[in-house]
Amino acid sequence: MTEDAEIDQSKAPLLDHLIELRRRLLYSILALAACFGVCFYFAQPIFGFLAQPLLAAGQGKLIYTQIFEAFFVQVKVAFFAALMLAFPIIANQLWQFVAPGLYRRERRALLPFLLATPLLFTLGAALAYYIAIPTALKFLLSFQGDIGGVQQEAMPAIGNYLSFVMQFLFGFGVSFLLPVLLMLLERAGIVTRRQLISGRRYAIVGAFAIAAVLTPPDIGSQFLLAIPLVLLYELSIIGIWFTERKRKREVAKEA
Repeated sequence: MTEDAEIDQSKAPLLDHLIELRRRLLYSILALAACFGVCFYFAQPIFGFLAQPLLAAGQGKLIYTQIFEAFFVQVKVAFFAALMLAFPIIANQLWQFVAPGLYRRERRALLPFLLATPLLFTLGAALAYYIAIPTALKFLLSFQGDIGGVQQEAMPAIGNYLSFVMQFLFGFGVSFLLPVLLMLLERAGIVTRRQLISGRRYAIVGAFAIAAVLTPPDIGSQFLLAIPLVLLYELSIIGIWFTERKRKREVAKEA
């Protein structure tokens, strides 16, 4: 069966597509709701895990100044954890909806990117949790003590600390998806490997600009994000080179 015939067999009326989309969205929402229920039950241990870098930095107390703040923090923790836990299911539902409309070679090409996304996000979040957050906390908490005769003491609010941690985790996690984004853009014909090579200097500047936005104003945290971004950019160029060779071999076989 040719690829065109395969696509023709997968064609369906618009109403059928809408019904299928509703079904996939329903499954995704149910999976997210189920994961949220489990994560909300374990919200306190999850937040305790997120608070370990703060404890390691010598800050053993978090405060909340609004009556509902502690409760809403648990809700946010459960929701963020549920998103990560349910992501494989949501991604699978998205793939099940999109895959029938793709050629066989397109499915083979896109599937590795889909599988690499959670892995790269986890690597970025792990770098943030184990290295970047402790480094940033060490710098930010160093301002405690006698400053010009005035005693300064850090009393972080529980909600502000959660936002601080989530900014790092999602910032680093999303930034580590750079290879997936660049390789998809190249696959779509929007950019080429030569363009990426010629734009290397701009990519380095952009990496440090992104790091300056996503991290506190200390040079250590910025380098911890900017350097991996530059390395991931170079790995993307190498990965595109390999995929170009593979496509050329496939074209030569078909010819």
